[in-house]
Amino acid sequence: MHQSSKLLGATGLLLIGLLSGCASTTINSGLQSGDLPPVGSFTAANGIQFNVVPLSLATLPPAQPPQVNNDIYQLIQNSTKSQYRISDGDVLAIQVAGYEDVSKNTAGHPVDQQGYIQFPLIGRIQAAGLTVPEFTQKLQSQLRRYLKFPDPQVNIVEYRGNRFFIDGQVNKPGEYPIADVPVSLYSALSLAGGATTLGDSNSVVLNRNGRSYNLSLQDLREVGASGNQIYIQDGDSIHVNSQSRNQVYVLGELGEIEPVPILEQGLTLAQVLGQSEGLNSFTADAAKIYVVRDNVDYQRTNIYYVDMQHITNFALANRFQMQPNDILYVDPTGLTRWNRVLSAILPSTSAVRTLSDL
Repeated sequence: MHQSSKLLGATGLLLIGLLSGCASTTINSGLQSGDLPPVGSFTAANGIQFNVVPLSLATLPPAQPPQVNNDIYQLIQNSTKSQYRISDGDVLAIQVAGYEDVSKNTAGHPVDQQGYIQFPLIGRIQAAGLTVPEFTQKLQSQLRRYLKFPDPQVNIVEYRGNRFFIDGQVNKPGEYPIADVPVSLYSALSLAGGATTLGDSNSVVLNRNGRSYNLSLQDLREVGASGNQIYIQDGDSIHVNSQSRNQVYVLGELGEIEPVPILEQGLTLAQVLGQSEGLNSFTADAAKIYVVRDNVDYQRTNIYYVDMQHITNFALANRFQMQPNDILYVDPTGLTRWNRVLSAILPSTSAVRTLSDL
């Protein structure tokens, strides 16, 4: 009897331990909304202040205006088309009609690091910094000392002097020349094969002379500007960020738990639900759909929630514009949570029975 009591006591302790451990694991590992107030502010145990906002037409947050700062406007204003100027490293083709012996150099005339080329009769002549018409006139003026009617024809056959760099989420990253046709931001992206499927054209960084400009092609269009108004200069570098910097995270009882990127046209709550294959019809509590929106510039984090059991709230979800790093969470039903606890507890009963048989 004493041994039986000891065994029963050990079994009871083991059962309590197993139940406590399983219940703790289940509840802690499964997300849940907890006891949120229906509306208003509260401070969580971690010290962060929250503001709970039931979603309605009155509380619908306004869409964010295009984010184009004064630096971008200044960049556009100072970005103008200009004639190409010969640069060191370029290779010139020069023909002088009627004087083939003078211009028989078929390999071209490279511009050296000091900006000069070597030409028959004249010797060294400066080319860098001049447009092709300006250099042609200068060359013609000097050839008149030796030739009666010189008429030189000058072309740039290799553009090696002015270059820009592009990397990040583009199909053909690398170094590209700037030719006599001005290269805009749009044409630079086109030369690089455009953004990859993971690339975000609303998150482009232009680095120029030690300064970085964060550009969104969509925001530029919305303020009446364009990437075609920003011309690339020698030494510029362009980086196209990944969509991972501009996406919404989804958690809880959804058909697919994957981040959803915010594309150029924007993203609504309804679209996130659709792209996540909707609510899990077996486990989701359609009355408890939350969007957590944090902003480090403000003291409070907003938690918007909407009851999608009412079909009229689909219109609200379609008007709610998601923002980068928003978190969409769908709570499980109470029955689902209880079933998960049971599913974790029940396997432990076989261990109890084994001890009981000892």
